[in-house]
Amino acid sequence: MMEFRPSLSRKIAGWSLLVLGALGFVLPVLQGALFTALGLFVLRHQYLWAHRGLGWAGERWPNAVAKVEEMEGRLIAWGDRRRDGLRRLWRRG
Repeated sequence: MMEFRPSLSRKIAGWSLLVLGALGFVLPVLQGALFTALGLFVLRHQYLWAHRGLGWAGERWPNAVAKVEEMEGRLIAWGDRRRDGLRRLWRRG
């Protein structure tokens, strides 16, 4: 079962990456498959079709998808720590 987590900023980032991916399939200077895979990764909790499409990227680059998911977890934890630190600073003032 897929868990939906709606987020406007993730939708904007994901769709931007998909547009870059589409341009990358036409322009030789951009990596179309890479941007498409990143766009699907960002949108995977927004849309069911993106969640299914990420299966394609997982088959093509099995180790890369796991590493990106691990990096996402670390970045979220880092952001939470920074947010908590700012909240503590704000309460002191």
